[in-house]
Amino acid sequence: MTENQGLASASKSDIAAAAARLAGASASGVPCTPVRDLIGRDDLAAAYAVQAALTERRLADGARITGRKIGLTSEAVQQQLGVDQPDFGVLFDDMAYEDGGAVPAGRILQPRVEAEIAFVLRADLADGPLDAAQVRDAIDYGVAALEICGSRIDGWDISLGDTVADNASAGAYVLGTDRRTLDETEPVGVVMSMSVNGTEVSTGTGAACLGDPVEAVVWLARTARELGDPLRAGQVVLSGALGPMRPVSPGDTVTATLSGFGAVTVRFSEGEAS
Repeated sequence: MTENQGLASASKSDIAAAAARLAGASASGVPCTPVRDLIGRDDLAAAYAVQAALTERRLADGARITGRKIGLTSEAVQQQLGVDQPDFGVLFDDMAYEDGGAVPAGRILQPRVEAEIAFVLRADLADGPLDAAQVRDAIDYGVAALEICGSRIDGWDISLGDTVADNASAGAYVLGTDRRTLDETEPVGVVMSMSVNGTEVSTGTGAACLGDPVEAVVWLARTARELGDPLRAGQVVLSGALGPMRPVSPGDTVTATLSGFGAVTVRFSEGEAS
């Protein structure tokens, strides 16, 4: 990545303050100012330390980890933020919505939706070379997925450090029901179309995700192991967007169709979140 991959240069108090700022925005439903004034624009160690602190808060409140999401898999987005590899965030059980279900208004701050392939693992990815062959063997199946990204930072005014600290801008996710093994459908060849209220707003292919969504999972598996928290059997991996993400509003219905993996839909309620 850019720099500061090892020890965080930000102080423990600055990391705690950044986590508190983001947690306050999540609790109040009011986006906050960026946290780069506390942890820097591209200090990855500090940003992931903030993310880890927020994860510990969620776990202490009773949330359960269900997997990971991979972000910044598009070359265009990487260039925009001045980085050369992806980032990742943590998925929790209360982020999951059923195919065709409704996300309450206000549940996700400043929501934007992107379509991708989600993989469910049948084996741990903790040992061995963690190459493409091992990752493919560890994947139980893939499904069409919608990720609802959300930013706790006002106006999506994010640097790399801001989005990593903010759990890679994770919000919610929806998994389709048409499960396919990698013997049945090759992810790199998938063609995606996403519509909002029946109008196509995003298109892309599997190759848009780090050249191949499986390679995105290879990157995540190796990174997670390096950080001491490897991917485990049963976990969900959102492998990264196949096309541009788009903003959504209350009342919208979003559907993505991925060749070989079927379709997945989510609605956004017009009422307030409970």
